Amino acid sequence: MLCPPPALTIALADYRNPRDAAALVALLDAYARDPMGGGAPLPEAVKARLPGDLAANPQAFSLLAWREGEAVGLANCFLGYSTFAAAPLINIHDLAVAAHQRGKGIGRALIAAIEAEALKRGACKITLEVLSGNPARHLYAACGFGDYQLDPAAGQALFWQKRLR
Repeated sequence: MLCPPPALTIALADYRNPRDAAALVALLDAYARDPMGGGAPLPEAVKARLPGDLAANPQAFSLLAWREGEAVGLANCFLGYSTFAAAPLINIHDLAVAAHQRGKGIGRALIAAIEAEALKRGACKITLEVLSGNPARHLYAACGFGDYQLDPAAGQALFWQKRLR
């Protein structure tokens, strides 16, 4: 007989709680080191500043997934605003699952928790960006995410950036 996997719990991170702050930084650093996160560790100054900066940003919230006392997943999200809907929106800025825990439903559970939190906050939609070569795009599509366009003749939306530093 197979044993069920240990229970997964997902909760809003308390940026001022040392355990949550350490878990957030560790998971984000592991994600940054992954090819889908850029392949380089977070700078020490970023790791030191991040929890406090997020705590000071009223538009930020993070969800941590825990299994048997280990932080195994992270979602960093930001509240934005849709002018076309005159309603809040949620942007998933980072979604990361510990490499040794991938394929166990943690990403799907985080997305469901984000959706529940978005509904609590009155959001009209959830947005995210994903690299075209990221295997997680299949999960996102299965969860209802897709390309964005207003009019097919105008083409699909592109996510661009201009680095300032």
